Amino acid sequence: MEVSLRQVTKENYEDVCELNVSKEQEEYVACNMWSLVESIFNDGHETRAIYLEKEPVGFFMWVKESLTKVSIWRFMIDRKHQKKGIGRKALDLALAEIKQLTNLKEIEICYNPENPVAKEFYSSFGFVEIGMDEDDEDMLAVITI
Repeated sequence: MEVSLRQVTKENYEDVCELNVSKEQEEYVACNMWSLVESIFNDGHETRAIYLEKEPVGFFMWVKESLTKVSIWRFMIDRKHQKKGIGRKALDLALAEIKQLTNLKEIEICYNPENPVAKEFYSSFGFVEIGMDEDDEDMLAVITI
């Protein structure tokens, strides 16, 4: 099972936009189409399609917040491909790519504290919860480099 990250291009963006999470997860994950639009009109946004072999099965978007900080804003695996270890492998690949940035000191992710899987999953990668975001809606967790 080969998992890879690839640029989102005019050849694959429609497939990425058609990916969906389960009904129960919809409130936790933004629409991929909206995320792609957001990335086009804002500086520092990086998007990647998550591939299983030759098929897009997920989506990542991260934002370079400053010279020293990157925030992962979007991360999803299509409902048909969940619980196969793809997300774990994809996050490994994304973190490795992000860590190549010069001067990076912190990688941040936020998630709904009501999401039962998120805390355990992200902490297994070294993310440490630091408290709620400024809107008091999402939990912030960071990896310090």
